Amino acid sequence: MDFELSEDQRLLVDSVQSFVKKDSPIERMRRLRDHEVGWEKSTWKQMAELGWLGVLFPESVGGSQLSFVEVGLIIEQLGTTLVPEPITALVTAGVPLWKLGNAEQHERYLSPALGGDTSLALAYLERDGRFDARQIATRAEKTASGYRLSGSKRWVQNGHAADHLVVSARTSGGPGDSDGVSLFLLDAGQPGLRRTTVKQMDGKKSAMLELEGVEVGAERLLGEPGAALPALELALDYGAAATCTEGAGVMQTVLMMTRNYLTERRQFGVPIGSFQALQHRAVDMFVETELAKSTAILAMLDVEAEDAAVRQRSISIAKAQLAESGGFVVRQGTQLHGGIGVTDEHDVGLYFKRMHVLSTLFGDAHFHTRRFASLPSFTRNVA
Repeated sequence: MDFELSEDQRLLVDSVQSFVKKDSPIERMRRLRDHEVGWEKSTWKQMAELGWLGVLFPESVGGSQLSFVEVGLIIEQLGTTLVPEPITALVTAGVPLWKLGNAEQHERYLSPALGGDTSLALAYLERDGRFDARQIATRAEKTASGYRLSGSKRWVQNGHAADHLVVSARTSGGPGDSDGVSLFLLDAGQPGLRRTTVKQMDGKKSAMLELEGVEVGAERLLGEPGAALPALELALDYGAAATCTEGAGVMQTVLMMTRNYLTERRQFGVPIGSFQALQHRAVDMFVETELAKSTAILAMLDVEAEDAAVRQRSISIAKAQLAESGGFVVRQGTQLHGGIGVTDEHDVGLYFKRMHVLSTLFGDAHFHTRRFASLPSFTRNVA
């Protein structure tokens, strides 16, 4: 299999590298983590004008209809400086909106987001959900004019700032059932919707949502009632693949930061990188970085597979590997920087925190190991 980038893909990577270097270095993330929103609308609009927000989506809604490989290449480079704009949130909310929505919903909600005029968020996770999209207790009761939503959502990425939210709720069945899951479009200022901004350990922000009898019209339902689970699970796999590619960018940056520190820091009159024990640890970091990047490439390629089992297998492999390799690399990088590595003033700590968030977004290692073990490719030869 040929893993070489095409000429267009190389140009895309070069353009993102130039952007993160000139317009969004790590100092920008430091500054914005104390900002009320945590990212800037002007930069979001700039990303749209560069064509990055619409890469995955069809031309009919304002995209360029490439593939997730191009999305992954963009997110990987954004991860090198922890760019805070919510591109992963756009992908996860945009995918079910694209797959299930009608032309009117596309025009009203998806196209403005791809144009950088609005932002989206996907609200699916609940208190007892443990990353399982079927574990939904939020209810959507049928009314004369539409639906009434009641329940709560946790850790909604970009939920604090999104103009529109894609929210999962049950129109039938109970938690754990595959049938009865529906998706609804909500406005940020919807009566009965209460958003509480929370700060994550990596400095970025998300939201806790309370839906207290939120009334929506039937036109806010995406697709057929009770049939949204496949699209929701697909969206979460896109999100998981995005975290793997961002994690690859984080790991490569920590590896280079640590390499540079080992060549610059001197002890006993020589660079500490000349000590064999530290060289061995740096080599281990390199190996784990390459391993995680390889599985991230697999996820990028298979996230659009028609066979859901193929998609889930590759995503779960990559996500479990990210947790193991990513955790190893950022821990080693922090330790090899010595005492300064654990201070907030040093950048390596920011990457350490971000990696731990990435490892849990859209399923932690335990969730994805269990999912992998349940797939036909793993169980078909089990007696």
